[in-house]
Amino acid sequence: MVLAVDIGNTNIVIGCMEGERVCFVERVSTNLSSTELEYVVEFRTLLELYHIGVEDIKGSIISSVVPPLNNIVKAALEKLFHKAPLLVGPGVKTGLNILMDNPGQLGSDLVVNAVAGLQYYGAPIILIDMGTATTISVVDEKRNYIGGMILPGVKVSLDSLVNRTSQLPRISLEAPRKVIGKNTIDCMKSGIVMGQAACLDGMIERIYDELGYEAPAVATGGLSGSIVPYCKRRIICDNELTLKGLGIIYRKNID
Repeated sequence: MVLAVDIGNTNIVIGCMEGERVCFVERVSTNLSSTELEYVVEFRTLLELYHIGVEDIKGSIISSVVPPLNNIVKAALEKLFHKAPLLVGPGVKTGLNILMDNPGQLGSDLVVNAVAGLQYYGAPIILIDMGTATTISVVDEKRNYIGGMILPGVKVSLDSLVNRTSQLPRISLEAPRKVIGKNTIDCMKSGIVMGQAACLDGMIERIYDELGYEAPAVATGGLSGSIVPYCKRRIICDNELTLKGLGIIYRKNID
């Protein structure tokens, strides 16, 4: 088995891979103040929860968009498994052809998602990752990563709305009964949920226009399940996408 860890700005996604099978997916809060030992305890506890022994793990791999945590999590995994983890970055084989102005600036999470998207859904493909930020990546029909876009995330938008207004309350992230709200709460729910869904629909349409052809869209990330069901465009939800990509990259570099 391989332990895969995706360090995001809000959550760390942790999963265990056995070949191409994802054994589990869990999320814990990203905490910059946690120590190496605290992460060791967290990883060990999670494995015990799923009755997986430390000796069953043959290796580990990390993708990260939070550089201050890289060395801490790497050291924690090395202490737990007595083997250095693989960190997705320069020098790691991914098989992805990146056509960007500066390929080195592309976030490792986007690379991992694109690798998994190509493997499981083919090309062309549009990949949507809904986390702290909502990122959209585009892989063309020649399997080239050609670019994408970055939008404020769902909760970032909601927090900004609440924090910058005097009378708007904090609300749960759920769909309203109708698009046209009849009270403040439902108006906010409609704006956040339906507004984000409409944004995704509109961005996909614009991508089609620029590409000159259509492409399937796949969404991942903790918030995708709250928004994608309300999109008019067909979007596949795959919350294991990033872990699948980490598994593929691990096998490319280790096996």
